[in-house]
Amino acid sequence: MDATALLALATGGFLVTHFISSTPLRPALVGAIGEWPYRGLYSLLAVVTLGWMIWAYAQAPREELLLWTPLRLLPLIAMPFSLILIVCGYWRNPSMVGAEKLLKSEEPARGMIRITRHPLMWGIMLWAAAHILARADLKSILFFGGFLVLAALGTVLMDLRKRDNPDFQRFAAATSHVPFVAIAQGRNRLVWREIGWLRPGIGVAAYAAFLVLHPWLFGARPY
Repeated sequence: MDATALLALATGGFLVTHFISSTPLRPALVGAIGEWPYRGLYSLLAVVTLGWMIWAYAQAPREELLLWTPLRLLPLIAMPFSLILIVCGYWRNPSMVGAEKLLKSEEPARGMIRITRHPLMWGIMLWAAAHILARADLKSILFFGGFLVLAALGTVLMDLRKRDNPDFQRFAAATSHVPFVAIAQGRNRLVWREIGWLRPGIGVAAYAAFLVLHPWLFGARPY
């Protein structure tokens, strides 16, 4: 099997591992081995398949496609927003695993969650899409496309899995999947003081660090 096919297989394994949690197999496994052993096994498989993906990506040759002109500088524009979304997505986010109790809050959607109830996933989608468009090659479509599919489809599956929960219904009524839609529809409002400067500042600092370290970490100059 050639390196590109191995990358496709690794990406498929990575996606299957993550989507198990949205299938009837998850409650069956939890019932058989318990919640925490299941989470441990799930995390182990996620790390293994991610490592396999990274290794396969490094081995695969670059095969440029003529589907579009590479937008080389797009990540320079997109990544500050991506990293801010990711960093802010870790604060008071009821959609994250283990944070479901936040759904019972009087105002469950605060900070960046007012903009989108899936800021972490939108940050990943922005990162993945920017790199696909910037590189315009087959192995990048397979590698970054795996993360794009995981984040895009994962958000939909997460919402579907929780749709019968009254607390989630109340949360969803005040938020939107697509950024700014709930605000535009008058179901929420933007409160900048809840977002603050610390978390966006960490995102911008991470962006600056990646600019400097990118050639050594990933073997490619970002500009």
